[in-house]
Amino acid sequence: MVRKHVIVSGRVQGVFFRDTCRQNAVAQGVTGWVRNLPGGDVEAVFEGPEDRVTRMVDWAHQGPPASAVTEVEVRDEEPERLSGFEVLPTPRA
Repeated sequence: MVRKHVIVSGRVQGVFFRDTCRQNAVAQGVTGWVRNLPGGDVEAVFEGPEDRVTRMVDWAHQGPPASAVTEVEVRDEEPERLSGFEVLPTPRA
């Protein structure tokens, strides 16, 4: 079990990034969450088997077809044993 915390930059809001991310994570059996950030980035956490989490991080570098990802920051974190994958609200600035 691994956990990756990612910040995705570029044209990543308004292009169905969060919903496509959720769909892919559920299909991979990865838990976690995704949300828009006030500055225009997308933040996500992926937990699960290393190979599946790696697939999600690789996907984040591409995003959905309408996106234009320019940068992905990835941090390793201690797994929290999350259940499910959800789209969280944007935090207040």
